[in-house]
Amino acid sequence: MRWIDGMTTSLARFSVRRPVIVLLIWLAVVGAGFTVGVGVFERLVGDVGVVPGSESDRASDLGETLAPEPERITAVVSGIDAADPAVTAAIDRVSADVRAMPGVADVSPPVPAPETGRAVLFTVTMDLADGADEVAGQAAERIRAGTGLAGGTVTVSGGSLSEDEFSEQAARDVARAEIFSTPIMLLLLLIVFGGLLAAGLPLIIAVVGVGGTFGLLFAFSQVTDVSVYSIQIVTMLAVGLAVDYALLIVYRFREERAIDPEVGAAVLRTAGTAGRTVLFSGLTVAVALAGLTVFPDPFLRSMGIAGTAVVLLDMLAALTLLPALLALFGKRIKARAPRPASAGVFARLARIVQRRPLVTALTVLAAMLFIAIPVLDMRLAAGDARLLPATTQTRALYDELAVHFPDEVRPDEVSAIVPDAATATMLRDQIQTMPGVREVEVSALGNLTLVQADVDQPQQDAVAQAVRDLPGDKLAGGDAARLIDYRGMLAERLPWAIALVALGTLVLLFLFTGSIVLPIKAVLTNLLSIGAALGAVVWVFQQGHLGLAPLDGTNLTVPVLVAAIAFGLSVDYEVFLLSRMRERWLAGARPEVAVAEGLQLTGRIVTAAALLLAVVFAGFVAGGFVPIRSIGLGLVLAVLLDATIVRMLLVPATMTLLGRYNWWAPAWLARIHARIGLTETENAPAPELVSVR
Repeated sequence: MRWIDGMTTSLARFSVRRPVIVLLIWLAVVGAGFTVGVGVFERLVGDVGVVPGSESDRASDLGETLAPEPERITAVVSGIDAADPAVTAAIDRVSADVRAMPGVADVSPPVPAPETGRAVLFTVTMDLADGADEVAGQAAERIRAGTGLAGGTVTVSGGSLSEDEFSEQAARDVARAEIFSTPIMLLLLLIVFGGLLAAGLPLIIAVVGVGGTFGLLFAFSQVTDVSVYSIQIVTMLAVGLAVDYALLIVYRFREERAIDPEVGAAVLRTAGTAGRTVLFSGLTVAVALAGLTVFPDPFLRSMGIAGTAVVLLDMLAALTLLPALLALFGKRIKARAPRPASAGVFARLARIVQRRPLVTALTVLAAMLFIAIPVLDMRLAAGDARLLPATTQTRALYDELAVHFPDEVRPDEVSAIVPDAATATMLRDQIQTMPGVREVEVSALGNLTLVQADVDQPQQDAVAQAVRDLPGDKLAGGDAARLIDYRGMLAERLPWAIALVALGTLVLLFLFTGSIVLPIKAVLTNLLSIGAALGAVVWVFQQGHLGLAPLDGTNLTVPVLVAAIAFGLSVDYEVFLLSRMRERWLAGARPEVAVAEGLQLTGRIVTAAALLLAVVFAGFVAGGFVPIRSIGLGLVLAVLLDATIVRMLLVPATMTLLGRYNWWAPAWLARIHARIGLTETENAPAPELVSVR
């Protein structure tokens, strides 16, 4: 694919000749991105686990149209004697005060805890008017300040207050992650790059990626929903991929300068080698994340849009802005004399693996499959307040209700909208006989009728599905119905997403390597990393290990998001490895020598990039919001397992077993690759560093 060499080299040549112009262009892009992109924060949506146009979504929209649900918050005063007249007087006083507030429709009578007698519960309902969310916040503050009972604890949440806490906790986790990871990452960058100037290059690329993507997200928000959580993915990927690409290019630039100290020539040779690798790596990662756009869920789709955008921007910045910066400041970056590719830690590791390749491959395979075993127990769940830390009001309210008012916690609502009262009565009689149903209510909903059932959580899915399967004209809704719709959407769209990602990866890696064996192997080994990472997530969070309480299931979006990002990063490392192995093979090295020398030349880059990425993702594990922590843990393990056990052990073992067949393709595909695939040109490695056949 000579146009690849031409494109990467031409971009680099322009950047070297006109570095100031390139800097000004990117400065304008970043400035416009941040200036316009600030507006995206006002357009972000927090809906997660919703399938637009599904039966449950239509039921929710219809119910909200015909009978809007008022804003309602719940207050629990605990640690008191509910029968104490002083307690009763204090609660009556604050209830009257809140009831008199403008915008408050009603305050329910206080209900003492039936079993413990050590708590009181009451609810506040707002008017159906604009500003109800603000009134709810003011009412909550007045309740907390006005109760004033010695030794009592006041907990208030629900409605918009709870929704805000979920979003705020996610934002706090991101800020905490950045505070945690930034100084560690800066220190590691200084160590890895060996200088302040070189260490600053990936940070510049990261800022460019974030700024440009903010602008694109604002544009996308004009035509589609963009999730509030997509900002976090942009930040993580922008930093991580900027480090990856800068590492690869700067390392190669330092090697090329050791051969020829002239900066411009070194940049052009780097563009013709490492630049091509960055291009293919960026495209394969973008394909992996673009698979998320197949899903109609605004959360996953916007993650796919944001992730793909930041990958492409990081890639373009690495191919243009980075050469311009190297042209201006490259003389201040120390050259690194190339060492013999046959000597070094990673070459020795490869030779150890190559002595017993089958044993190594089987051992690694068994270990990865063992770690992945908990995936078999994975259950997808929407989650509840237990996803938040105990310090939040929403989680604290859940815990108080669980202790003092358990009947208020467990039941979930299963509902159906039917055309008339007769159908509703028949449906009510059928639902009442189902296991787990506590009570069923029938009420008017405009010119329709609403049937609502409170169901114990273990049976909610079965009841919701049974209601949906009953004959008759109806719309089934409620939390359980939304979960059923989401699982159905995943089952329907996931094969298409997998096909898109797998096909795109296979095609790009074929064009890169000229082999059909290596792309298939790459996809299969990537699945191992993903399976092991998700297995650990299930074991820690769903099954409740390492001191955590077990949950009802794994958050709906975690597996798909972790799989997409982990797959992209795994292919990223695969491309890094194969680029140097391919150079050695085309330069005349024997298959096993090409593997060992390729691993030596890229092992340090891959492990350094993985370590830096792991630091970025580890910051999210230290947060308090379980979905963010789950994503962080899954990505940390996926990156570390893939860059160490898979790339350093399994890949050399399998490639040694395959030998010359690594680079095999049928004759007709070989002819196609010769015409449109990547071909080696003048950028062959130095002959004195290559072992001959």
